[in-house]
This record gives sequence, C-alpha cells and structure tokens, in this order.
Amino acid sequence: MTDSRDADATRLATESLRQDDPTGWFERLYAAAADGAAVVPWDAMEPNELLVDWLERHERANGGMRAMVVGCGLGRDAEHLAALGFETTGFDIAETAIRTARERFPDSPVDYVVADLLDPPAAWAGAFDLVVESITVQSMPVSLRAVATANVARMVAPGGELVVIAGIREEAAEVDGPPWPLTRSEIDAFAVGDLRSIRVEQVSPAGRPGFTRWRAVFQHG
Repeated sequence: MTDSRDADATRLATESLRQDDPTGWFERLYAAAADGAAVVPWDAMEPNELLVDWLERHERANGGMRAMVVGCGLGRDAEHLAALGFETTGFDIAETAIRTARERFPDSPVDYVVADLLDPPAAWAGAFDLVVESITVQSMPVSLRAVATANVARMVAPGGELVVIAGIREEAAEVDGPPWPLTRSEIDAFAVGDLRSIRVEQVSPAGRPGFTRWRAVFQHG
C-alpha cells in the first residue's frame, strides 16, 4: 500500500502481524474510522465497478437466488446485489464494519453477519447461488491463503457461481503487504472439487486503464 489513504491500514496491519494476529487489524481500522481517527481506503461510494459490469452482462437474480459477499465491509456490493433481487448475506470479521453497514442502510434486506472467513459457519457450505470475493483473500498473509480460498469456494451451491476480483501479482514476485495480490496460480486454486474455472481475465474499470485487476468466474458442476 502506497497511497496516503492506505497509511492507517498499513500501520494497523503491520502491528497486527507483529502480534501474530493477522486479521485483528480489520476491527481496529473500522473502529478507528468510526471515531474519525482513521480512513478505510476501500470505503467507496459505489459498488465495485468490475462486479457491476459483470452483473450487467450475466442476469442471475432469478426469484429466490441467494448471494454471499465475502468480507463485505461497509456493504456497497451487498446492497447492489440485494437491489438486483438476490437474497443477500454479507459477512465481515470486523464487528464495527457490520454495525456501520447496518447503520448506513437501516432498511436494508441484506443479512449482515459477523463471521470469520477462516472458520465460517458450517451452514454456509454449498448454500449460495452467487458468491462474490472482492479483495478479501488478498488482504490476508500468504500463509492463510489456502484456507481462505477453500472456504470461499465451499460456499458455492451446485449450479452456482463464484466471482473473484483481486489485485495481480506475478508468480515470482514478492510483495511486502498488505495487500498481497494474487498470482494466476492462486486464482486457479479457487477451482476445487466440483468448482471449475469459466473465465479468468485481467480488466480495468472504465476510465482507469492502469488499474488492472483479476476478474475470475467459476461455476459449480
């Protein structure tokens, strides 16, 4: 992270890693932001453009379809899915993030839940027709990546889809995160069990040609 908006996240993440608490910095960051003492760099006013673009081309929100937003933060992506008709759940490990999302969207149909991607509720296995993972796995150290990736993939229901959006890292490149962007092999690792890769592309939001991200789609069965 190099942008000035990332300074608080970088500092808190570094402290958490030194304390062998690789996910504790999320709550500290959201709590500090709620007190006006920090900035959450991904607190955007709109849902992720790469998700919006994909959804516009893939009409999936048939009646009763369930969606999960992994690491939902302050709720922008979850609210967008709910507005399209998905029965949407969004979870985050940070209690303050979930509380803030509920406060921002008091009439929301989204089920906002505090949960840990490294140990998610068993009931979520195979429960969602669409799972969205946007920059959450890359915010965790590489040592936790295999567990986090497998738990994301496990949530996809038979016939369902997983959309992964992440920063890009070359296979041999080392990075002093967070974040720790994903390599192609780490993207491919989401295809486990009956989950198969449909499309992996490097794309940029409109008007931001240098801001390239992975957008990968997987389908169950």
